[in-house]
Amino acid sequence: MPVITMRNGPLEHVVIDGDPDLSPLVFLHGGLGCLAAWGRFPARLAAATGRRALVYSRHGHGGSGPDPLPRTVRYMQEHAHGVLPDLLDVLDMRRPVLVGHSDGASMALLHASAHPVEAVVAMGPHLYFEEENRRGIENARASYEAGPLARKLAMVHDDPRGVFDRWSGVWLSPAFRDWSIEDELHVTAPVLAIQGDEDEYGTMAQVDAAERAVDGPFERLVPEGCDHYPHLVRPDLVVDAVRGFLASPRTAGTRTAGAGR
Repeated sequence: MPVITMRNGPLEHVVIDGDPDLSPLVFLHGGLGCLAAWGRFPARLAAATGRRALVYSRHGHGGSGPDPLPRTVRYMQEHAHGVLPDLLDVLDMRRPVLVGHSDGASMALLHASAHPVEAVVAMGPHLYFEEENRRGIENARASYEAGPLARKLAMVHDDPRGVFDRWSGVWLSPAFRDWSIEDELHVTAPVLAIQGDEDEYGTMAQVDAAERAVDGPFERLVPEGCDHYPHLVRPDLVVDAVRGFLASPRTAGTRTAGAGR
């Protein structure tokens, strides 16, 4: 897997070929995710839209180097405003379409509030802490300790225990109970929010909060019978929705306008 060395260490990444005249897709994985955990979804979406795509693992995830920074309640802001801009600059990827899942969706919205992007696809975003977060993560911890989730993470991460402990530790910490990024979001780029109606990590109120944070075009997709992973459970539906969203006149009409404040 290609590796690029950043200030905080190496990041594994893949760049999928596509039309260089179109803004690239940049995939931001969730709290337990990584490059490999996306499966075939990035390649399918790149092929459907004709765009280049960047898929990478954050520090401490997948085959990237360890995270040298302590995990704080602001780790999403730190990546959105620090690591991600540097990575896009090094790879010369301008005005991307950010495709984020879970934590990555929150990072995408944060980045789009301060940096130029063409559009954002936010799947299962978190904008503030709610009790569903706690219950979902406690259930995930039970699954990890029982074995099934541990085995699943070991298939895609060099340090699965570290990935799980850093993620669950900060989300279940007392300091995280007041966590919110609502006041930090000022997104003018078009946003497509996708959340399964059976998402185990959050309610539809998170999507409502995302809509309040968007000044530009906003669309939502709520796949029925779908959990926190719509891109894996209903990939055909999600690919078609994103392709249509990016081709719609409302989205295309913003490409020459500023995407962030």
